[in-house]
Amino acid sequence: MAVRIVSASESATLDADTIAGGVPSRALMRVASVNAATVIAQRYGPELARGVTIYVGPGNNGGDGWCVARTLAQSGTRVTVIQVAEPATPDAKAERAAAMSAVHVVPLGDTYLSGGLVVDALLGTGSRGAPRDEIARAAQEILTRRIRGDRVVALDVPTGLDATTGRAEGGVVADLTISLGTVKRGQLISRSVCGEIVVVDIGLPRFTGDDPPRVADAAWVRERLPRIPADAHKGTRKKLTIVGGNAGMGGAAILATLAALESGIGLVRVVTHERTLMPLQARVPEALTAVFPTSEAECAELAAHTDALLIGPGLGRDDASRRLETLLQHTTGGVVLDADALTVFANDVSTLGRLLRGKPAVITPHPVEFARLTGVDVTTALEQRFDIARDVALELHAAVLLKGTPTVVTAPDGTRIVSATGTPVLAAGGSGDILGGIVATLLAQGSAPHVAGAVGAWLHGRAAERCGPARGATLDNVLAQLPAAWRDVEAPPTGQMPQYPVLAAFPGIA
Repeated sequence: MAVRIVSASESATLDADTIAGGVPSRALMRVASVNAATVIAQRYGPELARGVTIYVGPGNNGGDGWCVARTLAQSGTRVTVIQVAEPATPDAKAERAAAMSAVHVVPLGDTYLSGGLVVDALLGTGSRGAPRDEIARAAQEILTRRIRGDRVVALDVPTGLDATTGRAEGGVVADLTISLGTVKRGQLISRSVCGEIVVVDIGLPRFTGDDPPRVADAAWVRERLPRIPADAHKGTRKKLTIVGGNAGMGGAAILATLAALESGIGLVRVVTHERTLMPLQARVPEALTAVFPTSEAECAELAAHTDALLIGPGLGRDDASRRLETLLQHTTGGVVLDADALTVFANDVSTLGRLLRGKPAVITPHPVEFARLTGVDVTTALEQRFDIARDVALELHAAVLLKGTPTVVTAPDGTRIVSATGTPVLAAGGSGDILGGIVATLLAQGSAPHVAGAVGAWLHGRAAERCGPARGATLDNVLAQLPAAWRDVEAPPTGQMPQYPVLAAFPGIA
């Protein structure tokens, strides 16, 4: 089943629709909590042997906490519940009554035995702003315990995190967040607050109609990789032309070329500045080279002998970039546009849309480039990252890969795929050039534009994850890890399936 990404209001609507469809609210809470307790038991067995402390708030997130407490206590775990507020909902009251005989309950501030694990069930997806009063005191106490060495698990969202915007104000920092049924937008935006995110199945119905964005995971990526047959040759592995690497920016074209070769392209030609030719050929002897075209005939010849064009890595803003429009007019294959190839069309989406019509195309802006192209401000691009590209993708007749944490890929028909892989290793100049090389290879090999974008973003992020901590790693390390990232996704799954109904898991970002 696809894992969907929802706002706080969408999460509440989905729960309400499920209950209206005949599933009692308390039954939904119990399924969620039992599955969450199973995850906790399997992830933190040694810590549970020393006991668990669960902080519960007044709402249904607190009700989840009471239910988790009872489930763990019935399995033999010593459970202390810190009741921060009286239950305020019928389900929370019922779950407290059911748990009271099995757990040790104390109010906030009382002396209690420190357990090896702390569970945050103070506030859920409906909360906004910084915690206040007793909830704020409890959140600070959880933070103190985490600093002291206790592991912290958050139910659905860490207290203080806005489930829609990702703003985190004075709340809890978790080692593991167990998200119930769906991923919340704010979790993916503020990964450092959530730690590892595990999404558990709670029996929600399949989405219909205007579906929320879905998460690209390893299984989704594996199913959509273009296959390279055993009898492949360089022609069947396709031809890619990269246009970029202007004077002083040759490294961008080199990074894109290396990424394309490591992603399986059959033949790559780099059209670049004459000063870039020698360093490029020295670093990438497999690549064919040519200098920037100077006439319409040269542009036409260039476009006629390739399966896809990647335009933009180190392109610059001189005559080479201004000939981009002529090149696009003659192109019939796939197109990936990045960086200065987008700057050329600042505030002129309509012209770019006319040039891309009828071509499989992907644009790969970061938020500043998206703002420059569309005329929106950067803050709006960041705050509305899940939705803002829908109209632009339709007008451009192209997939829009909006880079960031997370990366959101939007197709012209409104389909949205989100990649949550990656680490701060990618927060470096040249990272987008590597991504462009991967995406352009997939597009050349026949992937649909939005699929090429989402698969490329996932692999790009996975290679970064394999590099370890950001400090000490460079983009050379990301390139070195790309073959292993491809093996991660192309190899069939091995090992035992989890014993709990996990739909997806995302590693934490330090």
